[in-house]
Amino acid sequence: MLRRKVCRFCQDHAVLIDFKDRDRIIRFLTEKGKIIPRRTTGTCARHQRMLTRAIKRARHAAIIAFQEV
Repeated sequence: MLRRKVCRFCQDHAVLIDFKDRDRIIRFLTEKGKIIPRRTTGTCARHQRMLTRAIKRARHAAIIAFQEV
């Protein structure tokens, strides 16, 4: 049987996902710079929205690249 994926942020009791925390954000991106979906990572809907917002802000602030070539 498949084991249910648990949200990493809920386990750590992370209240805020900061766009300046590059090491945490970059784990949720593919090599090409796409955001990995919820069904793959196992994050809950609330934290996936926060993560997406943080990734987009980090891209805009040039902390991470829009795409890796």
